[in-house]
Amino acid sequence: MAIKVTHLLGFTGVDARERSAAVKWGQHLEWPVLLVALWIPVQWYFEETGAVTLETARYFDWIIWLVFVSETALLTFLVHDKWRYLSNNWMNLVIIVAGIPAEWAYTPLVGALRNLRLLLMIYLLVRVSRRLRQYLARGRIGSMLAIIGVSVVLSGIIISRLDGSIGTVWDGMWWAWVTLSHTGYGDVVPRTGAGRFFAALIILLGVVLISLFTANLSAYLIGSEVEKVEKEEKEADVRLKDLSDRLERIERLLEAQNAARELPSNRTDTRLD
Repeated sequence: MAIKVTHLLGFTGVDARERSAAVKWGQHLEWPVLLVALWIPVQWYFEETGAVTLETARYFDWIIWLVFVSETALLTFLVHDKWRYLSNNWMNLVIIVAGIPAEWAYTPLVGALRNLRLLLMIYLLVRVSRRLRQYLARGRIGSMLAIIGVSVVLSGIIISRLDGSIGTVWDGMWWAWVTLSHTGYGDVVPRTGAGRFFAALIILLGVVLISLFTANLSAYLIGSEVEKVEKEEKEADVRLKDLSDRLERIERLLEAQNAARELPSNRTDTRLD
């Protein structure tokens, strides 16, 4: 079922049966895609607040677009079945054709198109979700804390612009942390439709992240206790082995002494005979 969904959404990636070079580069290029996904809400926030000019934002738009073009061109060149790769990753072609920054200057919907980049961010995160799941499955507390921290920061940035009642970015990050952890203080809440829709996504994300973090933290603590007990058992085994070796040496010494005592008596008996 998962394969059908990825085919439907157009982000299957490089097939595992393809050439090794294509599979390898497909994995390496997931990192630039992830960086683009993390940069999109930051740029969107800067544009919404007027922190950057439209000219500067246009340069970043070109960089994002060139990342997609370069990735698609390189992987299409490396794979053996080019038609299957392009048909299974048709969303990349849509983004390349519809996302040319030069087209935005000639449409009255430029504002709506820029806001739709948030959907592009979600699409990119879904694309690299398999790699993120692999990191989460390893149970590394540091990696999970980093992912949760990035999620809190990006969610705070997005909600502060989607919903004016949230206030500042700091209020947004506080709301994101409370929502992700399912604490629900209720001191900061979204009031617009877009804000509540985004909040629903964050709640679902929190179910996954916090549940995995709690489970891995519990496993880590239990594992630490198990390692402590195993270490104590090994030390006890070492002590027992040491005592056993000492007892064996004592037994050998006693046997040697008994043998030495019996030897003179045997000689005396022989002379008397």
